[in-house]
Amino acid sequence: MSTVIVGAGQAGAHAAIALREAGYGGRILLIGEEAERPYERPPLSKQMLTAAEAPPPAYFHREAHYTERDITLLLGTRISEIRPDAGKVITADGRSIGYEHLLLTTGGRARRLQVPGAEHVLYLRTLADARRLRKLLQPGARVVCIGAGVIGLEIASSARAHGCAVTVIEAGPSVMGRSLPSCLAAWLADLHRRHGVELKLGAGVATVAADHVLCTDGHHFAAEIVVAGIGMERNTDLAEAAALSLHAGIALDASGRTSVPRIFAAGDVAAFWVPRLQRRLRLETWRHAQEHGACVGRNIAGAGVPYDDIPWFWTDQHGVNLQIAGTTDSSAETALRGGLDGASFSVWLLDAQRRVNFVAGINAPRDVRAGQMLMRAGQAVDPARIADLSVSAQSLSRGA
Repeated sequence: MSTVIVGAGQAGAHAAIALREAGYGGRILLIGEEAERPYERPPLSKQMLTAAEAPPPAYFHREAHYTERDITLLLGTRISEIRPDAGKVITADGRSIGYEHLLLTTGGRARRLQVPGAEHVLYLRTLADARRLRKLLQPGARVVCIGAGVIGLEIASSARAHGCAVTVIEAGPSVMGRSLPSCLAAWLADLHRRHGVELKLGAGVATVAADHVLCTDGHHFAAEIVVAGIGMERNTDLAEAAALSLHAGIALDASGRTSVPRIFAAGDVAAFWVPRLQRRLRLETWRHAQEHGACVGRNIAGAGVPYDDIPWFWTDQHGVNLQIAGTTDSSAETALRGGLDGASFSVWLLDAQRRVNFVAGINAPRDVRAGQMLMRAGQAVDPARIADLSVSAQSLSRGA
């Protein structure tokens, strides 16, 4: 009896631990392409770039943690093929590894910019990427970040902390446009401008050169460093070659099963079924990778529990903590708790029945926790009560 996990990132590491702690007695083999054992990725665009001294990797677990749980790490190894009928995977150097259950936690890779001169562009996805970028961020360096999503904005914030001159170019009309309501996106854009970041919104990139970026509208920005944060592409090549069903990701049921028997998937690579929403979601967040991986690991061990977590992520930019929970779709009403000019506030989106769909907090973690509890309960709430600061966040969620 053996379970092979392909992908030694957050989802794979937590799946392996949860599988063993759920009482699984077979062999567990965790295979990763990087030579490092599983490590945290959020610090790569934050502490790894800004700390006075280069910090060590933020490993999820001590190396002994895997040994003590009889989990075998096979690092620096790429899987080139899955053979479902034979119950085996094949490594790039030709080795055959058998499995009873296979878990794909292959994550994704940075989407590449497809313009002339793209060879000058850097990306931030791995520890090696972060170490390379850290060496380049020197005071006075001119940096252009392409893409105003979380990664692009975090890099902009980190570069400004080093005294770099920073421009962010975004094809859409706002920053973090897919994640934030318009009022909060505008607030975040102003935060970056107040900290000296130049924002160029509604403009594509035409070409990149060694010393500048040219936009499609003719604007020209000098740059020694160009970094693109334009999303990720899911690593579904193995799954597709093995004839697993895809849905812009590996299609799963609520327990993590793919369309092929004995093969599961989890984390960024997955398009997972959400019973609460009655549709599939694809998420690329720290907590999702951890919680989904752990849930699917337990399900391989026989737990049979559907995954139905509330989407949540956080980002630190210019010393401000932004936490986001839920989804912005199907929202009919907006409630503001605190003022946009304050040091702490939150924006809530409610559906037609006044159930909370989404909450985003600026330095307001208690508000976000309260919103998550209300989402889990499917409980309606009066927007006037949300806005009333005499009502504590704990009171808002009481009874949820």
